[in-house]
Amino acid sequence: MFSSCEGPEGPPGEPGINILGQVFEVTINLNGANGFQQVVNIPTNIEVFESDAILVYRWEGTFDGADIWTPLPATYFDNGGTFLYTFNHTFFDVQFFLDGNFDLTTLGSEWKNDQSFRIAVVPAEFADANLTMEQLENATQVEFLGN
Repeated sequence: MFSSCEGPEGPPGEPGINILGQVFEVTINLNGANGFQQVVNIPTNIEVFESDAILVYRWEGTFDGADIWTPLPATYFDNGGTFLYTFNHTFFDVQFFLDGNFDLTTLGSEWKNDQSFRIAVVPAEFADANLTMEQLENATQVEFLGN
């Protein structure tokens, strides 16, 4: 059973906040010369806060003209061994790693050289750890960014 009701339209709401994440791409080499790791600085024109989330994707190629991106960490299998791309970050750089359970110098160059990654900086803020679940459920005000 469905029911609905009609009544006077409420007052217009406050203007919303339009915040978009920032994305940039890099192409790097992960080989024996750099210890299979490389640090990439986040461009200075991208404002990053310590609370922001950093997501990283590896370019896999294209399908029907669209880029294919795989989220990191990503694990691959090669002749009985495994290797993976992973990362860590601060709010000013991202460090990429290629790691495996075999000698990575034997891994084909197509897995090590000219690797393209997409880095997404997703705006976030630290939660108020002092609120209980009941307080969150009963909250009557929403604090907006910029207030």
